[in-house]
Amino acid sequence: MEPRQIPPHLQPTWQELMQRLQEIDHLRRAVNVLIWDQNTYMPPGGAAARSSHQATLNRLAHAKFTDPALGRLLDALEPLREALPPDSDEAAILFWVRRDYDRSRRVPEAFVARAAAHFSQLFQAWTEARPQDDWQAVRPLLEESLRLSQEFAAFFPEHQEPLDVFIDHSDPGMTAARMDELFRELREVLRPMVQAIKAHPPVDDRCLHQHYPVEGQRAFGEMVAACYGYDFQQGRQDLAPHPFMIKIAQGDVRITTRYREDDLAIGLFSTLHETGHALYEQNIHPRLADTPLDHGASAGVHESQSRLWENLVGRSRPFWEHFYPRLQETFPDQLAQVSLETFYRAINKVQPSLIRTEADEVTYNLHIMLRFDLERALLNQELRVADLPEAWRARMAEDLGVVPSNHRDGVLQDIHWFSGFIGGSFQGYTLGNIMGAQFFQAAMAEQGPAIQEEMAQGRFDALRTWLTERIYQHGGKFLPDTLIERVTGRPLSVQPYLEYLQRKYSELYDLSTVQAGTPGD
Repeated sequence: MEPRQIPPHLQPTWQELMQRLQEIDHLRRAVNVLIWDQNTYMPPGGAAARSSHQATLNRLAHAKFTDPALGRLLDALEPLREALPPDSDEAAILFWVRRDYDRSRRVPEAFVARAAAHFSQLFQAWTEARPQDDWQAVRPLLEESLRLSQEFAAFFPEHQEPLDVFIDHSDPGMTAARMDELFRELREVLRPMVQAIKAHPPVDDRCLHQHYPVEGQRAFGEMVAACYGYDFQQGRQDLAPHPFMIKIAQGDVRITTRYREDDLAIGLFSTLHETGHALYEQNIHPRLADTPLDHGASAGVHESQSRLWENLVGRSRPFWEHFYPRLQETFPDQLAQVSLETFYRAINKVQPSLIRTEADEVTYNLHIMLRFDLERALLNQELRVADLPEAWRARMAEDLGVVPSNHRDGVLQDIHWFSGFIGGSFQGYTLGNIMGAQFFQAAMAEQGPAIQEEMAQGRFDALRTWLTERIYQHGGKFLPDTLIERVTGRPLSVQPYLEYLQRKYSELYDLSTVQAGTPGD
């Protein structure tokens, strides 16, 4: 990036810092290519070598980032950081690099390589074990992951508990205690809402469970993604065991999905979800390319966009007023005789289920609370990995009233514990739900009816432009709490999210006995 606000006598120092950061960024992006390939096209025989490749690149990136020479550059530029406007790109770069440098210096290079090699090995083992329902194949590896996670957390003893170390990495400024409060506010409303809905006859969703050939699903999903604004000249979609978005560079932002021919919703809403992530990354301002700001602000802010485009847009009535006739044209044998109202109710059916990624909007956060509490217990040595499946089943029975009959649909279902440290991933999903509703409410307040009018026409320019101007273009510049207040004019609150759920599902079910308000709002 051009140093727009750097005094001439400090420009050589700034340029050297940026050159070093660019090299580190390129190494990390190369790791992303390897991760994408491992998830999509890599033959099983490449797993052992891939583990070594990732370990080497991660070790080199860590060594370059913790080089004392980089610290000396930061020291020389520290007076500049204090003098720069606090909302400038340069001040943000110096803030985040200093923060991450001080953190990274605590972690030995050998540990980084050891952890990267282990996680690559575990991921490959998980991809083979889950279809076979083979918990015992990954249990010892997961036990090693827990040891590595606890070892990593010990590098940061100033945190209140181990989980805080990982939360602060994914969602800066958030803590386990603060998440407890948000979960409490949500649980007080969601549990009675679920019970009120369960008292109604189940919604007929048989229309979703016919035979839907993959090719038709793929074509329709990619058409919607393009309408959203996803640029296929700067991205692509592939198949993966667990859908994800990954950024290789500005100009190369890829998404993956998975399909089931007997369930239309899985592939479709996975595509819309990952497209939301990709819209964020594709619309970061070009001046931030190759800088530490060339990514989303946090896991929660990123998830706010995937959940916004998947649910607040993709499961809305105006959206389907336009797209349902096109879906009927794609699958005439399956949907020609199915009304829009029947289809709309089917895709918004509330029913406790086993799989988090397939959960409805009302029960979804109960899945997150389960995982959050279990990983917290693991890190605090209150739960053994060997006892995790039974703890999982007990909590599913308590919170959702359903119990998995196998490990594949239970403890093995999520990629997160099988590809990295245990802790810090799941809270971002609930934060995303909360933030997404708060952002969408602010957009609607500013844009008026334009957003929904465009949605009913299959257009999304007003919403995407609003999000780009206020969120996307800034990349990782702002702390999440700062960004939320800048965009919405208020701190993070569960209220817009609960109001959205109450309004939407009161139209589908009688929720007159469930209150949208929560204590403290």
